[in-house]
Amino acid sequence: MPDRDDGFDLFDLRVDVIIPDGGKVYCGAKPGDHFELRGEMLHLPAGQGISIYSLASVLPLLAAKQRPTHPNDWMTTDADIACPDPNCSTRLRITRTGLRRFSHAATTAVPLKDE
Repeated sequence: MPDRDDGFDLFDLRVDVIIPDGGKVYCGAKPGDHFELRGEMLHLPAGQGISIYSLASVLPLLAAKQRPTHPNDWMTTDADIACPDPNCSTRLRITRTGLRRFSHAATTAVPLKDE
């Protein structure tokens, strides 16, 4: 039996901190703060941090945003996540930046079932 393609695609993501003009910031964010998600690896620029509370607000959505979705699905169209502090004006904006191919066998020990 020839080897079958065990590949799947995930979007790379960039998450930018959006600070409205004159908005109060309580989460420690600064203009230009961002991180990238490539596969399962989160990458922060050197010397930059992110609030664990801000990160916690966006983490549950990242796996869904990485996957292709229907054009009418709100996961496709909605991109801004509010800071969890109701007094903080920042938002986290999730942007799909590219598509990356992965191999099932390289990402898990669980084999694909034979068809």
